[in-house]
Amino acid sequence: QVPLVESGGDLVQAGGSLRLSCSPSGSIFAINLMGWYRQAPGKQRELVATITNSGTTNYADSVKGRFTISKDNAKDTVYLQMNSLKVEDTAVYYCNYHTSTWFGDADYWGQGTQVTVSS
Repeated sequence: QVPLVESGGDLVQAGGSLRLSCSPSGSIFAINLMGWYRQAPGKQRELVATITNSGTTNYADSVKGRFTISKDNAKDTVYLQMNSLKVEDTAVYYCNYHTSTWFGDADYWGQGTQVTVSS
């Protein structure tokens, strides 16, 4: 599989902002959904935000109004702008690309990028 490469994770104070980026290291075809997930220590991975081919977005209630997902179709890159960060946003953030082809569906994941929000 073609790995996804994430960047932008960092240590930031509460109230601060970060922008995460995710790009494939090779070519991925038939992407129909891009998304960001996160996993905090001791917790299950959870959905943060998704964006469809047509640009329709979906957010977890906990990040609505603070996070914005966007994409650059020419670069197959997805972004997550995170504003007004809270301590509870601390987690490893993973990007996900979902593809659908005649052969079936597939999911691609990044290696994760650490976001730490201090009080």
